[in-house]
Amino acid sequence: MKPWESRSLALWLTVVPMSVPVALAHDPVFGLGPHTLYKGGVEIHFGSHQEKAGDERATESEIQFKYGLTSDWVAGIGVPYVRSTGHRGSDSGRGPTSLSTKYRFWRNDLPGAQESSAVVARMILDDGDMGHGQAEREGNDYLLGLTYGYEGRKWYRWASLRRRFNGDAENGAARPDKWLADLVVGIRPIPTEYLEPDWVWMLELNYEHTEHITGAFNGSPQRIGGDQWFLSPGLMWTYRNFAVKAGVQLPVYDDLSGDQEADDYRALVELEWHL
Repeated sequence: MKPWESRSLALWLTVVPMSVPVALAHDPVFGLGPHTLYKGGVEIHFGSHQEKAGDERATESEIQFKYGLTSDWVAGIGVPYVRSTGHRGSDSGRGPTSLSTKYRFWRNDLPGAQESSAVVARMILDDGDMGHGQAEREGNDYLLGLTYGYEGRKWYRWASLRRRFNGDAENGAARPDKWLADLVVGIRPIPTEYLEPDWVWMLELNYEHTEHITGAFNGSPQRIGGDQWFLSPGLMWTYRNFAVKAGVQLPVYDDLSGDQEADDYRALVELEWHL
């Protein structure tokens, strides 16, 4: 092979794989990760989330569209459909629309690995028919978050912190804000070749703090708020530009005020397609 032919082949092997849209959904299932799309990239995302606490069960199915404004900045919109059942009967309808953005402000490329951090903002509009925790509110809710991620050939780790600011209810009663924190470790048991089906297994520790407030809820004065901890196994499967993520949150500790029901479990399945 002539020298110029060798250089051309090396350039082709470098550039062509970079131009192929692959699934880079390397974020945890329940926690928050710094992953962003490439510039001009589109993500179609479908997820179904279910929670059960005592006799109450709520299922939220959401479709999201995300767009890569740059390689470090992504914006999205999501519309859910919610169904709830319990001792007071069942109800269903469209949930509140959410507008989100994520900006990756730091990236450190290492041999065979990458570290990065991002900030996240989300606005949950007051436009849905229902949505557990959203049905009787007035005004928008807001979420701000900070996340760090490490992605290696075999090992992954993530950490995130989020604060959700909730608007008041329609009757003027305060709705408690929330803090959420996550620590996640992931492992790829068998390193795969480029564009081969890929498995990553994850274990998350999720913490949720609801601020303590006293008010009239369900027609009677109550004090609500408290803490919940979850241990959450999950997995991520990717093939080219398609990804599937699934996991379950299992409660390991709770300290809730009053007669609040602790969650029995939370489960999530997500499908992502990058264009």
